Amino acid sequence: MRIAMIGTGYVGLVSGVCLADFGHEVVCVDKNADKIAQLKKGKVPIYEPGLERLMATNTDAGRLSFTENLHDAMEGAQAIFIAVGTPSRRGDGHADLSYVFAAAEEIAKAAKDYVVIVTKSTVPIGTNRKVKEIVAQANPDLEFDVASNPEFLREGAAIDDFMRPDRVVVGVESDRATEIMSEIYRPLYLRDFPIVTTDLESAEMIKYAANAFLATKITFINEVAALCERTGANVKEVSRGIGLDNRIGNKFLHAGPGYGGSCFPKDTSALARIGQDHSMPMRIVETVIDLNERIKARMTDKIFDLADGSVADKTIAVLGVTFKPNTDDMREAPSLTIVPALVGRGAKVRVVDPQGRHEGEALLPSVEWHEDAYSAAEGADMIVLLTEWNEFRALDLSRLAGSMTTPRMADLRNVYPADDVIAAGFEAYIGIGTKDRLPEST
Repeated sequence: MRIAMIGTGYVGLVSGVCLADFGHEVVCVDKNADKIAQLKKGKVPIYEPGLERLMATNTDAGRLSFTENLHDAMEGAQAIFIAVGTPSRRGDGHADLSYVFAAAEEIAKAAKDYVVIVTKSTVPIGTNRKVKEIVAQANPDLEFDVASNPEFLREGAAIDDFMRPDRVVVGVESDRATEIMSEIYRPLYLRDFPIVTTDLESAEMIKYAANAFLATKITFINEVAALCERTGANVKEVSRGIGLDNRIGNKFLHAGPGYGGSCFPKDTSALARIGQDHSMPMRIVETVIDLNERIKARMTDKIFDLADGSVADKTIAVLGVTFKPNTDDMREAPSLTIVPALVGRGAKVRVVDPQGRHEGEALLPSVEWHEDAYSAAEGADMIVLLTEWNEFRALDLSRLAGSMTTPRMADLRNVYPADDVIAAGFEAYIGIGTKDRLPEST
């Protein structure tokens, strides 16, 4: 089947490459000429493990191509995916749908034969109905269907999520559209991966409800972690104990500095606004949003406590600034709250991140960038482990401590046991939801 993918951002590019790997002929289209030029050269504009190799394989096989011309991309296509950005609108938290609606209108003006217009972007409930209206108004004679096909891709594991999904959600209204969507995802159906076929509104709601629930789960365990610190409990043991309950599960129960990224902040905000617009406030989601910001601020306070109340003129090595490992995404990352707070209080901050420097240099001014943890820690007063990249999981703690001026560690991902850190020569340690090991004088 021939498929056109509008948008070569994270969702569009990963989806286009994976659909091509299913055997479909996929044309990815984007108005950004520089991005298309880079993609034609085989260069991936984002960091996602395995994506560059998979893109090259399918490009060489002739199943995947890139263009700036929408008409060319749509020629002979039976399905056209809209995978453009829906960022939070400034001021009110609503999803900005201008790119989605513009794409729908362009499709309508260029389409000649029957086509299924598939919304891959995350959009509020009712958006696909609006897309249908826009297309019908722009081209009254066009025969078409609209489908909702939200993505559930985790950055850093997106290819595996697409190829081996927990489920695929498809919102459709006609048998003809159902047949085309079934053909698109036939390779997954043959391998018994669940395909959830529902109406448009339910498909839209599934996406928001899923992300809001996961954000709530993260925020819940972070609140429990704060209580553990006051009561002497260990949040790692608590997480394990409750996660073994099949009704709860162990995923997203790891305490840390709060959630970030391209999805959870944007989608929780949008769902809260949808609730307000329909006079049905989403009180839990609204509380989660507020608490997540408070959690980030609490991390900063913990660092100040570790520094005896002041970070002025102290050198701090921050390990990891992307919102999670295996991505270069800095959107809504906890580091964007924590690092500026340290710099603002007079700290000299050194940063190490395997993929974060490209975006981080503009977002985190006034910091020094280092290539590895050891150079960043040399002569430093503190290490703050902020993103749990694999290369930070097996550091030589004794070597780090021996090179520091005052060896102290704030492990905001609970990578290292406190006893191991102290035994390696650190004089103080704080984690999340565990008993801190501070100098007796403090």
